[in-house]
Amino acid sequence: MRELSVGEAAKRSGLAVSALHFYERKGLIRSLRTAGNQRRYGSDVLRRLAVIRVAQRVGVPLEAVRRAFSSLPDERTPTREEWARMSAAWREELEERIALLVNLKDRLTDCIGCGCLSLTACALANPGDALAVEGGGPRRWEPG
Repeated sequence: MRELSVGEAAKRSGLAVSALHFYERKGLIRSLRTAGNQRRYGSDVLRRLAVIRVAQRVGVPLEAVRRAFSSLPDERTPTREEWARMSAAWREELEERIALLVNLKDRLTDCIGCGCLSLTACALANPGDALAVEGGGPRRWEPG
């Protein structure tokens, strides 16, 4: 497997060197060290970095990415089947996120979902502040 310096990995992935160091500290990627104590990454790290970037864009927490990566081999590029198994584990979580975002999109203008009576529309969506008995915080974000 071809090894990349930290600079090469950063350039190829479009990330800052500091981001690679951060992801390594979080256990998302790993490096080898040369005799001179320089980091070297296997070329398979580029795929992992791409997955991390996409996951972050859609709001998947880094801890979830780390857990998913723990099912993949460290010593080689994962197979298509291994990637498919890992991504399938996210499917349900992503479906829930999509439902929450659609709910947010559909309701954000009329009601912020917290039971607050400071918006005129909330008096219609939450007559008599009925949601207050459920406690503070957003009450209408969860799909009904």
